Amino acid sequence: MPMATGLWLAALGAATAAATLAGGLVTLRVRSGGHLILGFSAGAVLGVALLDLLPEALVLTGDDRRQVAGLMVMGFLAYLAMSRGLRGLVSDTGRSQGVLGPASLVAHSVLDGLGIGLGFQASPAVGSVLAAAVLAHDFADGVNTVTLSLSASSDRRMAWTWLAADALAPLAGIVLSRLVHPSAAALGALLSIFSGVFLYLGAVELIPESHSRHPRASVTMATLVGLAVIGLAVRFAER
Repeated sequence: MPMATGLWLAALGAATAAATLAGGLVTLRVRSGGHLILGFSAGAVLGVALLDLLPEALVLTGDDRRQVAGLMVMGFLAYLAMSRGLRGLVSDTGRSQGVLGPASLVAHSVLDGLGIGLGFQASPAVGSVLAAAVLAHDFADGVNTVTLSLSASSDRRMAWTWLAADALAPLAGIVLSRLVHPSAAALGALLSIFSGVFLYLGAVELIPESHSRHPRASVTMATLVGLAVIGLAVRFAER
């Protein structure tokens, strides 16, 4: 991988850390306006899944639609099972919630960084659009990390610790991606799985969460704007 790409990945990792920290700060101090950003994030994540990752996966797999669709469903269901399983453990005790909830978000952020790195292996355009979506929903990750930590304990120091871990996690995923160099077919399969994961995050988690926090038309508009921004970014990247 060229040095320029490596530097760009490092910059993106720093940006994802900043976005996560911003979400945590809003939760710890401001506690307002986050619903619109969550709504925008939902649209951005859906846009990446359907307009960026899915088409690129089809190209890399030789337009094998059955394989891509199957792997996308697999990614969706795998993340569903992981999310529901962790929530089941989290609901057992308040103490577990204080650990397992934020820990699951840290693990998810590592996957975000891995996805960015693999996206750049497909093409700079795919990687850049994917990074934009990760940046958008990392704000939500920061919000949720602090919320889950404080819901079990009022220890703000522990909340800051989890927030810092979640902010650094995408960097770990990016570093991990530098150690993996899949073939075009394998990369297409991985992008198919990631498209399912992002579809779940947008449709099942971010959209309901943003609407439940503030059920207004403005949140829906923010989601549509997020989807449109990613659509424009994809078209611009293809030129």
